[in-house]
Amino acid sequence: MRATSLPGAALLAALAILSAAETATAQTTVRVGWCARTVSSAAAPYAIATKLGWFAADGIKVELVPVPGSTDCVKLVATKELAYALPSVEPLAIIRSQGVKAKMFYTAYQGNIYGIRVPADSPVQKIAELKGKKIGVISMGSGGVLVARALAATNGMNPDRDVSIVVAGEGAQTAALLRSKQIDALSQFDTQYALVEIAGVALRALDNESIQSFPSNAFLALEETIAAKRSEAVALGANYARGTIFAMANPEAAIRILYEVYPQTKPTGKDEATAIRDDIKTLMARAENWRLEKGGVKRWGESSEANYAAYVDFMLKWDVIKQKVDAKDLITNELIADINSRFDPAKVAAEAKAYKTN
Repeated sequence: MRATSLPGAALLAALAILSAAETATAQTTVRVGWCARTVSSAAAPYAIATKLGWFAADGIKVELVPVPGSTDCVKLVATKELAYALPSVEPLAIIRSQGVKAKMFYTAYQGNIYGIRVPADSPVQKIAELKGKKIGVISMGSGGVLVARALAATNGMNPDRDVSIVVAGEGAQTAALLRSKQIDALSQFDTQYALVEIAGVALRALDNESIQSFPSNAFLALEETIAAKRSEAVALGANYARGTIFAMANPEAAIRILYEVYPQTKPTGKDEATAIRDDIKTLMARAENWRLEKGGVKRWGESSEANYAAYVDFMLKWDVIKQKVDAKDLITNELIADINSRFDPAKVAAEAKAYKTN
């Protein structure tokens, strides 16, 4: 029996290896613009979808490509150097009027992640008091530049003359510039603010009510890409959504998976318990803006035309954009039904809560 069973066993083993190899080679690498220089805990949805095999099951392997900011992300999609990115909407509103046919097909951050903050002990109490001050952004390609200019204008200032917008980097670098008084305020975003506070500088938000209800970042692609690679775009959106739900339901597991998939995100110089605690804080800062109720929508990734239209009006009024853009030219919900049909949110959350980390 042994003599006859060995060839069969060997054949099965060979077939298993071949099958695994075919599965691996069948995966299409999908490069997605990460619109900041440093991958942070906000990448947890990608890490989860990678670790749990969701992307692989749909035949894709997602590669995050760090880019200085949203403006650069939009440009790289426009020039076809990247198929997808997750930028804020302002650069798209600018470039769309120049004839670039790209749309956001999955709104990831329903609430606005931007806004201006100052050190907690700063004498500045309102945005109008930033006249003559320096506002730090992560890069000049960041959406924070456009937001800072708009908020300066809404508060009676000329953004070209009355404030200085300067590069302040990210995390600890930003904290050091605040500590040394080289900058007075920040126009960055939720996870970056959490990183600055982790680096030891407590922050206080100035009134950003005028932008609070506006959406922030969304998956962007050229219209031709959405049409030609519909199933790929659906897979990207659906598995990102699943990862988002998982991360919100079990943030500690999300961070541990993040460290495994993207080891560069694991902080050095601190013990693991402290690192996980700090990164959960960063993750939960982002989770507030993942929530569907922030945008008044019912489906994951859904784009509220009313919210985008209101933001376009705001940007036009305060000279962020020079030409009126129809919200329908910025967004599409054509993939949302397919994306949401791929998973049961309650089951994903239950799976997350039951997930055991080593």
